[in-house]
Amino acid sequence: MTDLAGGDAELIAASLEEPERFAALFDRHAPAIHQYVARRLGRDAADDVTAETFLTAFRIRARFDPARAGVRPWLYGIAAKQIGRHRREEVRALKLLARTGHDPVADSWTDSADDRLAAEAAARPLAGALAHLSAGDRHVLLLFAWADLGYQEIAEALDIPVGTVRSRLNRARRKLRTATGAASGPLIEARTHESDPA
Repeated sequence: MTDLAGGDAELIAASLEEPERFAALFDRHAPAIHQYVARRLGRDAADDVTAETFLTAFRIRARFDPARAGVRPWLYGIAAKQIGRHRREEVRALKLLARTGHDPVADSWTDSADDRLAAEAAARPLAGALAHLSAGDRHVLLLFAWADLGYQEIAEALDIPVGTVRSRLNRARRKLRTATGAASGPLIEARTHESDPA
């Protein structure tokens, strides 16, 4: 997904002279960033981390380089750094999910009791495996699976080479398969992006 019509990069540039213009960028992207952070850290931390992400983005907006990265990867990169600061909470939440099988964030996304039971049964081993991934591998995997970023966007978000994205994603998938005994799943399955070379 590219920057929305109306030009996110143009909004950032305009906000240098008219800071109130940055609010449109927040309106466009905050819901997706908030959802991603909530999946990583839980709802309690999502409001704070989303606010910190956009506050940081506003403060450093003069350094945004539209030639280097799109706005989405830039914002997810800032969010990833904020999540890194909250890493203990993320690992604690994943370990709690692994122990109890209860994911309070997913409750609102699951409508029927049967779906909820199936999701909770699958979530326990997956959460345990996610908790044991390195922060770098977990960032790459979850930006890919939950934020729907392509390899190049993840590379831009985390300021790492595309090859590193590929190797971290492969390593994370392999570890999840081993830990969960799963042949496939939403986080493990390969997803093809038109912009990602094979």
